[in-house]
Amino acid sequence: MKYANSTVPFLKFTRSIQSVLLFLVVILVFSCQEKVPEKKITAVDFETEAFAPFVEPNFPFITTSMDGRELGEGFPADNISARVLALQLGNEAYACFDTDMLRWTVAWTGAFMPMVTMAQISYDDFYNKGNQIPKIAGDPKVATGSYPGWSSGKPLFSDPRTPSPHPQSPAWGAIPAEIGRYEGIYTLGEQAVIAYSVGETRIHELPGSLKQEEMTAFTRHFEVAPTEDSLFLVVAEVAGADRVEQGENTLLIHRKGEITGLGLPPGHSGVRLAVFDDRYLVAKIAPHAEAIEFGLLVWKGAPEQLPAFEAATAEFKGKMPAYDQGGPAYWTEAVLTQGHVSPDTAAFVTDRLTLPVPNPWKRNVRLVDIGFFDATKAALVTFEGDVWIMDGIEADLERLSWSRFASGLYEPQSLEIVDGAIYVYGKDGITRLHDLNGDGAADWYENFSNAMAQSIETREWASSMVADPDGGFYVAKFGALDMGPETSSPKSLMGFRSASHHDGSVLKVSADGRSVTPFATGFRGPYLGIHPEEGWLTGSDQQGHYMPSTPIMLIRKGDYYGVPATAHRDPIPETAPPIAWIPHSQDRSGVGQVWVTSSEMGPLNGQLLHLSYGRPGLFQVKIDSGSTVIQGGVNVIPGSYPAPTMKGKVNPGDGLVYYTGFSLWGHNSETLSALHRLRYTGKDNFMPRDYKVREGGIVLRFDLELDPAAAQDIAAYQVKRWNYQRTQKYGSGHYKLDGTVGEENLPVLEAVLSDDRKAVFLIVPQITEVMQMEVGYALKTKAGVSWSDKVWMTVNEVVRPNLLAEGFSDVSEADLNQEYDASLLADAAGEEADAVRGKELFMNYGCIACHAVEGSGEGKIGPNVNGLYGSERTFTDGTTASADEDYLRESIVDPGAKVVQGREGEMPSFLGVLSENDITSIILYFKTLN
Repeated sequence: MKYANSTVPFLKFTRSIQSVLLFLVVILVFSCQEKVPEKKITAVDFETEAFAPFVEPNFPFITTSMDGRELGEGFPADNISARVLALQLGNEAYACFDTDMLRWTVAWTGAFMPMVTMAQISYDDFYNKGNQIPKIAGDPKVATGSYPGWSSGKPLFSDPRTPSPHPQSPAWGAIPAEIGRYEGIYTLGEQAVIAYSVGETRIHELPGSLKQEEMTAFTRHFEVAPTEDSLFLVVAEVAGADRVEQGENTLLIHRKGEITGLGLPPGHSGVRLAVFDDRYLVAKIAPHAEAIEFGLLVWKGAPEQLPAFEAATAEFKGKMPAYDQGGPAYWTEAVLTQGHVSPDTAAFVTDRLTLPVPNPWKRNVRLVDIGFFDATKAALVTFEGDVWIMDGIEADLERLSWSRFASGLYEPQSLEIVDGAIYVYGKDGITRLHDLNGDGAADWYENFSNAMAQSIETREWASSMVADPDGGFYVAKFGALDMGPETSSPKSLMGFRSASHHDGSVLKVSADGRSVTPFATGFRGPYLGIHPEEGWLTGSDQQGHYMPSTPIMLIRKGDYYGVPATAHRDPIPETAPPIAWIPHSQDRSGVGQVWVTSSEMGPLNGQLLHLSYGRPGLFQVKIDSGSTVIQGGVNVIPGSYPAPTMKGKVNPGDGLVYYTGFSLWGHNSETLSALHRLRYTGKDNFMPRDYKVREGGIVLRFDLELDPAAAQDIAAYQVKRWNYQRTQKYGSGHYKLDGTVGEENLPVLEAVLSDDRKAVFLIVPQITEVMQMEVGYALKTKAGVSWSDKVWMTVNEVVRPNLLAEGFSDVSEADLNQEYDASLLADAAGEEADAVRGKELFMNYGCIACHAVEGSGEGKIGPNVNGLYGSERTFTDGTTASADEDYLRESIVDPGAKVVQGREGEMPSFLGVLSENDITSIILYFKTLN
């Protein structure tokens, strides 16, 4: 024992030493190992990615439209909803909740619904334009018509909204707020709780389903706040009933061997069931001083399923979950990417922020807008309705962390962050997102505003939203373009369908979101920009019918911008002139705008930037402050633009411009979507600092001192001008001031260098008002660097020059009135026609954006020109013709005369833009492609 007892302390000691040594060895081993590098995505190839389905099985809803007018006999025929929550209820059961009317548009079983909206159909088939109006894919069970689902005082079976001014068109928009208002939706795992108000009474609804053998019932569990009014809920409409049967806890409508049943579980004395007109199944809720909960079951099936339905009704015990506490996060992983910082090779360069593709959810990421929380953190919205958070924005873009925040929104195109809250604008209205439990995902999708009406027309895009620095928002909506799937909406004017009373408008949204006021009308497809301090509202519009080219506009209250189909007033006022027009060859599709208010952007500080989808690229906009009417011009900001540029913001931290966009069709892009940063490097800026048209000539001002000989060489300048014609045709040709077809070339009689040698005054005769003036130049700096560029201006007023103030002390009144040879105003002789020049024209005028010369032509809105010459063409009226020289010539100067089947007539006329030799050259080029 002594031996044993004496050795125990020693053994314990040696074991302690061994443990310490082992711990030290482990520490040494791990400290010698290199840190495992993080896996970061450095590039994205959309074409090779395999994306998961648009609808994610564990997320409870998407927002979409629903056409329920052809559900079949016994269902309401007047049943169409522009905005619905399409809910996944389990047991292969689904329902659409109409957020405008607070009703279940339809509930069904079986398959969900085909993914046919524009965002859905192009989700993984990127350039598919064959969108349709959504309909259910399964077996319809219950539906209601176009009337409020809820009301107080008495049930309503007619539409209380203001009728459409078009007799054949339905009313659109939310029901009056005094009847009811959709408040939002809470997400709780695979469940969702819908919140709305009926009169002054707040209601929460938990939709669901249950299944017993072959019987599937839809469950609706309610929490109703105290109310002094009787409330009525229309649950279902069944036309042509054979008989109505009152059960113990059920109300049944029998029709042609089937039963539609409404069940009220026992224990709810303040709720009773009723049928109106042998057609409408209604629940009546009596006034009550305390909040109540109750459930309803609704079912349709064969008589042999009735016992199961009655048993389910008797046994149902619903309970409202704690919806305001937040639910579990759907997306817990972060995706790391590494951006690319461009070398400082020019005054402005573009850095790429790599997108989170691939990601754990195999989700496509087609970005459309961005907003900033602070210097390093931003929120971004995708066209498919997702919101992502990007963190870690630093100068080197070394580590960008992306996480998903929200989903289920309806084709959003705008995002704003105000006081730390995310606001997203889509066809569903403006949604304010809340993370209730701080787990990094939105749980409460609050309806900030659905006061802007929305029709089911697919091209009535919710295109743009900007935050008003004085509170509230401005939103823009497309006109209902006569494109896409045919609906019941009657045709309006050429190129338009009758739609909501807010289409083609800019609206002011109140600070509380409860009301909207028309601000300006007469747009075709407007997008917005706003000065974040001054509140100046600017915009662009889409070239097309009644919109001859792309305008840049200063939008003022009460203004009308030229599209009579979206004037929404009578009489129609005079059309407000734009700041500037941009030629089709430079911008086929204008989108958003950014006001730069940062010294970090160098010479762009204080300037308005315009973003082009079709080009793609950024323009600098110059506003002529010396004029008494609005006017100005644009020039291209050189840079790399691999994807459409649609929306952008200035980062409040680094002061740089971040912009993004995605491709659908009609673009000239290398990739599907991208996010970039426009950065000023401090290198020499060759873009003009200013340009303006004055009586007697044109001023061009630069940041750099110019070489006198080059600057004063009149051969270095080309000036031409033309007007457009605003008609029902798509776009416009070019017209001389006398109305004849073509452009006018203006002579530069003298080029005078300014006293500081940084500006030139081009003495040009016959200056007058004109819609488009193009000035090209080839100059050299004092240091010997040569460059060439162009600017495009609009002259709404001819202003008398103050040449002394502009620094031209050597220009006299006599210089401005020089005699000249009037024959110099004649058209310049065109080059000889040949196929090589035809190819050059095809590329320079941007035709390649809409017409492919090889491949399938995916993403192009026009036909593939490879093999076009001599092919047989079938037109929308059913006639055919061979694509010979006469047909091709007509298609170039009057493309709307014959529209090929499957196309939508979106090409402008090149009448007066291209000379006869130019057109012949293009046709010769087409022949070489055969």
